[in-house]
Parts: sequence; structure tokens; C-alpha cells
Amino acid sequence: MIDLSNQVALVTGGSRGIGAAIAVMLAQAGAEVAVIYRRDVHSARKILKKINDLGCNGIAIRGRIENYADCNNIVKNVRNEFKRIDILVNNAGIWEYGKIGEMTPKQWQRTIEINLTGTFNMCNVVVPIMQKQKYGRIINISSTAGQRGEALHSHYAASKGGIIAFTKSLGPELIRDGIWVNCIAPGWVNTDMVSDVFKNLKETKEIVKSIPRGKVATPEEIAGPIIFLASHLADNIVGEILNVNGGSVLCG
Repeated sequence: MIDLSNQVALVTGGSRGIGAAIAVMLAQAGAEVAVIYRRDVHSARKILKKINDLGCNGIAIRGRIENYADCNNIVKNVRNEFKRIDILVNNAGIWEYGKIGEMTPKQWQRTIEINLTGTFNMCNVVVPIMQKQKYGRIINISSTAGQRGEALHSHYAASKGGIIAFTKSLGPELIRDGIWVNCIAPGWVNTDMVSDVFKNLKETKEIVKSIPRGKVATPEEIAGPIIFLASHLADNIVGEILNVNGGSVLCG
């Protein structure tokens, strides 16, 4: 039912974890995919092979989304290859420990720049292209931390809360241009970013206990709702924050 054939998708942080699952699932739906990565070219190439094996074209572009010039270069390369951009998934982000009173300004700035400013940068560069096309889908990635806060990770929570407000602002602003902007808010997901947490069996049990579903999500379980929001099945959804957390946080 979901067919993204002849569409071009750009996924930031697309070489691993949730981003990699998104990139592959977009290709499964028929889209051409640009995978944006920061360092790990080997992982990016593995994802490209999976995309190509599905019969879709893909490219990998290295760049730092917190750098506006890099974002311009990323988008220029995607347009040179595919001529258009239909879907933007702002997935790249970091999650680092930060206790207030001990966190350095540099730590705060790094998280805000990558998670929030990076999302702005990519939107700001891509939106004019989508406006000319009179079509586009933007899906931002927030977090339960952006909805309820997260102790010892206030910089992360602030960045993800900012993404929620940003999404709710862009949704009504851009829909008359034919651009749908929505957001998902995942809870715990089994990825490399939080692998150290899941090495602690006691902590893992407490996390699972806090999820009504009783299970930590896989990256594919986060990717699925993103594919939905990228499709015409979501035509009447604008500026929405979709909870994808197994029931752990229930707010819009």
C-alpha cells in the first residue's frame, strides 16, 4: 500500500541505528536514498549495498549537519545526483551525559548544535527546493525526553523539546506549500548510542519495566512510522508528534 517509487529521500545519520533502518525501509518502499553520515564510511557503504540490492539507487555523503556550509553541500550533491528531494528525515543526533552544575558550556552547545541546529539547518536548505516542487515530506526525530524531560541529560531534553516546538511551527507554516512536516518521539531503542546502558542488566530490567509494552524497540519499529508519515496515508497529519514508545509516555 505504501509506494515511494520515483521519490528521493535524504536521511541524516543514515549509516547506523535508527537512521540505517529508515534508509533501508525507504528503499524497500521504492525510494532512492541519500545516506548522510559523519565518520563511519564503512557502515554507510554497507547501507548503500542494502539499498542497491533492493533495486534502488543510493548515495552516501559525509557531512556535519551542525555546519550550515556542509548542509548546503549535502543538498547540492543530492540534487546533482537525483534532481529533487521529496523526503527529508532529520534523524542525526547525539545523547550524552550531562549533570547540571558540572556540564560545560561546550557540552551544552555540542548537543544543541547537532540535535536542534542541525535539524534547522537541513530544513532551511531543503524547504526552498520542496517549495519549488510544491511537494515535500519532512519528518523530524524527537524523543520522550523532549516531552517529559530527562534527568542528567537536560541538554538532550532541551534539544529534543526544541524539535517538537519547531515541528509544530513548521507544520502549519508549510502545508499550503505542499510540504508536510511531522515528528516522531521514540522512547528507548536498542542502538549503539545507548549500548552501554543495556550492558547493565539491572538498569535494563528497570527500563523494560517502565515500558507498558514490556519491550525495548528495535530500530525497524521506529522506522515504520516514519515511512507511514512519508506516505500519502498520512495526508491529513500536519505538525503532529507521533509517540513511538511502547506506551511509556502518552502525550501529543
